[in-house]
Amino acid sequence: MALRLTRKTLHGLFPTDILFQTLYWARVKSLLGCRVQAFDILSSSWEIKGDFLVLIQSHGPNLLSAYVPQGPEYSPDKENYGPFLEELSESLKKHLEPETAFIRYDLPWESRYARDIQSRRLKNYPEARVREMRMNIGTSSWNLKKASMDMTVASTMIVDIGCREDEILARMKPKTRYNIGLAGRKGVRIRPGSMADLPDFYRLYLQTAGRNGFSGCAYGHFSALFNAHLHDPCYSEVLFLLATHGKRLLAGAITAISGSTAHFLYGASSSKYRNLMGSHALHWESMRQARLRGCTRYDMGAVSPVKDPAHPFYGLYRFKTGFGGNIEIRSGSWDYPLSEQRYNDFQNSDSLARSIAG
Repeated sequence: MALRLTRKTLHGLFPTDILFQTLYWARVKSLLGCRVQAFDILSSSWEIKGDFLVLIQSHGPNLLSAYVPQGPEYSPDKENYGPFLEELSESLKKHLEPETAFIRYDLPWESRYARDIQSRRLKNYPEARVREMRMNIGTSSWNLKKASMDMTVASTMIVDIGCREDEILARMKPKTRYNIGLAGRKGVRIRPGSMADLPDFYRLYLQTAGRNGFSGCAYGHFSALFNAHLHDPCYSEVLFLLATHGKRLLAGAITAISGSTAHFLYGASSSKYRNLMGSHALHWESMRQARLRGCTRYDMGAVSPVKDPAHPFYGLYRFKTGFGGNIEIRSGSWDYPLSEQRYNDFQNSDSLARSIAG
């Protein structure tokens, strides 16, 4: 398929369940310093096949990247993933600045390995070299490279909330249902949060990051999630809920709604009083509130693709599988270098930054 791209306004982005391809997310990222662009994807007959949002990010002097967060939503059949991305990239680069080192796609498409992983023929994704070989079959330049890390999540837990509450609860594991009820019996209450609560939430978030060994986002990232709505609320909605016990703040959750999907974005919990099960109560109330707003899917975010104690996300797998969802195994993040030298410079500086942070 011969692809053409045409620029469009951000307000012209099509409604979608993918939060990271919305006008709202464009506003969030603009507040955080990214330049944002949007494009229609057209076929050779000028039929619009879809659209996508691009974030232009600076990585230092004369070094830019073009990042497509969880996009494009439109996809070819699995065996044509590579040729499609190559053609899309060659079309997109005509609209980018010469300093752009690479295009990165955080693909929402089902992984070619999903069924092998789900049937346990594979325990995890194959190594990057094998994935690159398969992705580049049929391309002209053999230029698609697996990114060193996935920008959002490659394996995510989706809970079906398009049914009655009792049916949602019935699909949960008994222990999870018990913990939700236990939180209520112990006096845990869930209340809406506001911008005034954000500093307290952020303190819990830093506790959570330290306890689980990941680098936390800056405070400005969280304020941008709310400030993006202040002047012109749009299709997406942010739910900010807090779990309390008396005057104690136990946990918090930020969930954003786009279309019929609620995306759990950030959670935080105190290192104390974990026996009160505040996080269980928060997720249940987030599901209930999302369902009341017409959502049918609750995206809980990252998990290991299978039950694998050696996987870094196994703890998340154990917690989230209790809520009775299904794991979607996606293709992850892929790079299309436009300048080999600049791309290598980026990889070297990125590796150094992560080694220092780790």
